[in-house]
Amino acid sequence: MISRIEQDHSRFREIIRGKIRQNLRKYISRGDMVAPKGQGTVAIPMPQINIPRFVHGDNSGQGVGQGDGEPGDPVGGTGKDGQGGAGKAGEQEGGKALEVEVTLEELAQIMGEELGLPNIQPKGTHSLETRKDRYVGLRNTGPESLRNFKATYKRALRRQVAMGSYDPARPVIVPIREDRRYRSWRTDPRPQTNAVIIYMMDVSGSMGDEQKEIVRIESFWIDTWLRSQYKGLESRYIIHDATARVVEREVFFRTRESGGTMISSAYKLCAELIDAEFSPEQWNIYAFHFSDGDNWSVDDTATCIQLVKHQLLPKCNQFGYGQVESPYGSGQFIKDLRSAFAKNIALVTSEIKSKDDIMDSIREFLKGGR
Repeated sequence: MISRIEQDHSRFREIIRGKIRQNLRKYISRGDMVAPKGQGTVAIPMPQINIPRFVHGDNSGQGVGQGDGEPGDPVGGTGKDGQGGAGKAGEQEGGKALEVEVTLEELAQIMGEELGLPNIQPKGTHSLETRKDRYVGLRNTGPESLRNFKATYKRALRRQVAMGSYDPARPVIVPIREDRRYRSWRTDPRPQTNAVIIYMMDVSGSMGDEQKEIVRIESFWIDTWLRSQYKGLESRYIIHDATARVVEREVFFRTRESGGTMISSAYKLCAELIDAEFSPEQWNIYAFHFSDGDNWSVDDTATCIQLVKHQLLPKCNQFGYGQVESPYGSGQFIKDLRSAFAKNIALVTSEIKSKDDIMDSIREFLKGGR
């Protein structure tokens, strides 16, 4: 019976995986998966799956519910004492929507298969996982160095009291072999954070709510994939207009400024953050910058190129620049980056004109497996 249930459950999970894979581009563009349901899971709407329901069978009038009356009449009377329902009954079938919980690990695997993403080869030799021994209880056997004297004494005292051999006037407690208690332990694997994503976003007046929603969705999927590749992952968020500052995630997606745009301020702050907190010898560093491509001046763009070349690329596994189309942005910055780093595979650029381009942009960023 259990084996049959497991087979049915496995078959159902395969159906779910197939539906997600089949509609992945739609889910990404609409942002349906970017709402965490619980710890490490997301809720996936599955309108294509019919919810099981009972139906009436044909038993030639021999079953329960037969007799005088019409379908829909109240049971046990004509409805004089009750109230009828308001409105007319419709003839169309109601819409079915079923939410299925999927783990982020499973979601990352589906995305990797659909986009053809290679597994990342972490740089450096820093351990991805540490282990820690933790004492969790007592047991009857063990080395003398782990004997718990208090628990042993209490056990011996209880035994002598129960046997009547305890003398309050001469309180001598003599533990025997059966009284000894030893501390027991368990080895817990503890993820050691050794990867960090630094997100940078232009929040000047030309970056509206639609552009920020694109960044929010894309960063969720980037997070999901990188977390499947590393045991631990840190995230940092930098916003900038003419100046830059480090903020919390919630502020990152909700801030809107009206000042000018000086991209070099974000790149300088990113380099300072890496130098202060994330040694390239011990950390796998990913930097992603999102903007509409409108920079303050040609001189500042030249400064950005120098910062990327000498400060960021030597320290990062990958630097990604995503240009979100805006009716107010010039879109020039991506052209300058591509011209300056045409042969450098560590710098990846992507143009995102609308939500429909998010999936292709994610593939561009992650297909190198760096």
